[in-house]
Amino acid sequence: MTEFVDPQSKTKEVQEADYVADLWSEVERRAPPDAAILLRNEDTQVVIQVLKKVRPRFALKILQGFSKELRMRILPELSQALTSQLSRDSQYKPGTIGRFMEPPVGLFKPDMSVQQAVEQLREEMKTSFITYGYVVDGENKLLGVVAMRELLLAFPNQRLDELMIENPFSLTPNLPKEEAVQKVLYRHYPIYPVCDDEGRLVGLLRGFTLFEEQIEVMAAQPGKMVGVQEEEVFSSPWQLSLRNRHPWLQINLLTAFLAAMVVGYFEDTIDKIVALAIFLPVLSGQSGNTGCQSLAIALRGITLGELKPKHTPALITKEAWLGLLNGFTIGAVAGLAMYLVTAWQGNSSAFELGVVVFLAMGASCIISGVSGAVVPLGLKKLGADPATASSIIVTTATDVVSIFFLLGLATVFVL
Repeated sequence: MTEFVDPQSKTKEVQEADYVADLWSEVERRAPPDAAILLRNEDTQVVIQVLKKVRPRFALKILQGFSKELRMRILPELSQALTSQLSRDSQYKPGTIGRFMEPPVGLFKPDMSVQQAVEQLREEMKTSFITYGYVVDGENKLLGVVAMRELLLAFPNQRLDELMIENPFSLTPNLPKEEAVQKVLYRHYPIYPVCDDEGRLVGLLRGFTLFEEQIEVMAAQPGKMVGVQEEEVFSSPWQLSLRNRHPWLQINLLTAFLAAMVVGYFEDTIDKIVALAIFLPVLSGQSGNTGCQSLAIALRGITLGELKPKHTPALITKEAWLGLLNGFTIGAVAGLAMYLVTAWQGNSSAFELGVVVFLAMGASCIISGVSGAVVPLGLKKLGADPATASSIIVTTATDVVSIFFLLGLATVFVL
């Protein structure tokens, strides 16, 4: 006996399916925060249906824009898709393109006609958001790319291998995302094919996904310079923040002891010339700022891929020269200030102390500039993240050097 289906009920189901499909199409065209705003006021079941159709990683980013209560209702429904995504991710190292790509869609054989391709697209577009068609052989090796415009303007009986762009640009799944950003910097395609070493198409990478990841890295860089980890945000629990930050503060304390040891070594000098204590923070502050300026330029060059090993000598030379010019220019003002202060105090060595500050400032800024360039390059060569707490190392070096030069020169030339 055939089950009776209410025509009105069926019509309602079709309408709901069409609505979900339209909403999914809108979501696919938006950035995650905008997609979250679009879905926020929709019925929970509608949101679940839409998020099941989008890429799991994209769905997770959309969920971040929802309230905690809504996230908890939706996450169990997406667990299978998210588990599959994590399984695919585990094949590749963290930070590589393989972690951010999605499964390939829109695959065609080279001998297919335009009409056959369009018919296939009609079916695939119901479940996938397709930007380009990818022509592959029997082993799934990428032969070419077909733009939707070419399909629209071509004759129905034309073969795809007559329309495709041969040997298209592609990325590899094991390529670090920083290197990928350099490769696509002047291309700006909406989506990039990802092929393995044999040229087989293994995934697709959306352009905005790549640049979104890179922006997150660059946004986290200032924090990493002082020991704040990339995963920490303003809403992170205090326990996580404490666990991430405290070890670096202990390291900073140990390095600060080095500067204190230098001051202690020249304790007699400070006792005899009290004015030196006034200028210690001035010297440390100026040289530290010089080092951090150099550090910022080096990190920017490393992040954007502009700073190659062959450029290292030029960078060090440039930062040393800038340190010399800035150091002695600032040193002249600081030296004059030392002279005026000590002369007003009636110190007979006022001129010599002014010269000491001038020389110490110049020498400190030179070494600070060089250390700001060398520290991140050294960390990178050792296989470490060049941004990780690099400012702590640079600041320690500049403090120790500036204090040593000021008190050491005063001991030699004044006492």
